[in-house]
Amino acid sequence: MASSRKTKETWEFGDFQTPNELAVQVVGVLQQLGINPVSIVEPTCGTGNLLTSAIKSYPHTERYIGADINSAHLKKLREKIITEGLERDVDILHANFFDTDWNMLLSTLPQPILVIGNPPWVTSSELSALQSSNLPEKSNFHGRNGLDALTGKSNFDISEWMLLQHLTWLQDKNGVIAMLCKTAVARKILIYAWQKKYKISSSKIFKIDAKKYFNASVDASLLVMQFNGNESLQRCSVFNTLTDHTPTMILGSQDDFVLSNVTTYQSLRHILGEDKHYTWRSGIKHDCSKVMELVQEGDSFVNGNGIIISLEDDFVYPLLKSSDIGNNRLNGREKYMLVTQRYIGEDTSKIKMKAPRTWDYLQNNRDALAGRGSSIYKNRPDFSIFGVGDYTFAPWKVAISGFYKRLNFVVIPPIHQKPVVFDDTVYFLSCATQQEADYIAGLLNSNVARDFLDSMIFWEDKRPITIEILKRLHLQSLARSLGSESEYLAITKHKGVPNYSAQVTQLRLIEQRKRYR
Repeated sequence: MASSRKTKETWEFGDFQTPNELAVQVVGVLQQLGINPVSIVEPTCGTGNLLTSAIKSYPHTERYIGADINSAHLKKLREKIITEGLERDVDILHANFFDTDWNMLLSTLPQPILVIGNPPWVTSSELSALQSSNLPEKSNFHGRNGLDALTGKSNFDISEWMLLQHLTWLQDKNGVIAMLCKTAVARKILIYAWQKKYKISSSKIFKIDAKKYFNASVDASLLVMQFNGNESLQRCSVFNTLTDHTPTMILGSQDDFVLSNVTTYQSLRHILGEDKHYTWRSGIKHDCSKVMELVQEGDSFVNGNGIIISLEDDFVYPLLKSSDIGNNRLNGREKYMLVTQRYIGEDTSKIKMKAPRTWDYLQNNRDALAGRGSSIYKNRPDFSIFGVGDYTFAPWKVAISGFYKRLNFVVIPPIHQKPVVFDDTVYFLSCATQQEADYIAGLLNSNVARDFLDSMIFWEDKRPITIEILKRLHLQSLARSLGSESEYLAITKHKGVPNYSAQVTQLRLIEQRKRYR
């Protein structure tokens, strides 16, 4: 979890205790759902507010187990149990979650079993930055590979890893998992469970006010999953608060992804597919904005360090950032990006001959560029970037911001006769002409397209619009449903042919001539 005051210890162990008020409400929800456990386990119990609330509410349960890595917390828990007269069959274990054989422990417990808790909300990359040993054994449990793993998609919340372990504990058992976690983590757990056909008889998400209870600016929830060893129900009711009785939406799983609106998705599933003529791309990744991003001042540029520089035009391109696209702010203070390569891995030494001032500027900032932390830059040419290719230099583009919470696709023309580039939180399609860009934007901004995409988007996420969602929309099928497939076929008839890049250049020149007649 986040906190207004993050010490190394609280950060490393996600050590933000569940307030008693919230613990009481959580257990109250479980009682209203008719959950009546014979054993209760809290694997990361801390000072034990959730566990003690459960003991009070379920006094006839046969076994209670609380475990934590922090002995000081366990001391407070023991004192609380004695002070509040809760001395029953309670086992308090001083244990590291990652070293404990939980399957063996749970095999000794009478069923049904309630696994309750508030696992750490810290991420694996944050713990690595702290050089923490409080991590699971390193494994690529999502099966990420290639650039996805290298650029951070292999990063995960520790609570996510723990919850996946909880799922394995209760397979073929009668029990319940009730965990406080980020809402995004809850959805990841559900889709994993649904993909693996885990026997979940009921799933519910109850949203909580993380700012109120933990001073955390994050969407958080109580995730409740019930297991009976038989059913596998791939639906989840979502409630806005812990006290609501009517769900605001029903999440579902179909085609291997979680849906925010099952009904709408199913009605528009005929436009699902990856279009062969258009590929969604993200903007350029450089991880050094103070050097690579510039603002024009007269005939010169100013970098992020406030230094005035003079560069050749060859490698400098107009830049629109995610905030520009999201706010439709296409005209304003002119920003630029230094684009050192036309394709990933291209030799950058050519810059020295073609643009000596630019080369000198890069050399002067060599340390900053060499110090970029991501492993994607290792064993690459000096001053390398990523997310660059022929598509980067297409004259027209249709773009959308991944951060802004609305579906608004914007046509981006060339600026000063040069193609516009984006930061890596912008997604776009490349087009050869304004006619093509206007047509594609019209398709994407149609109600049909927006409803289809909206059925898969969770707007509370930090980056709700993702390239994975966008690429599910088959533009030709969309055009067919809107009655404009013939126009789509006419516009795309040259795409994919060997000399398409030359045709793009020719079409661009023809458009320029038309404008100046």
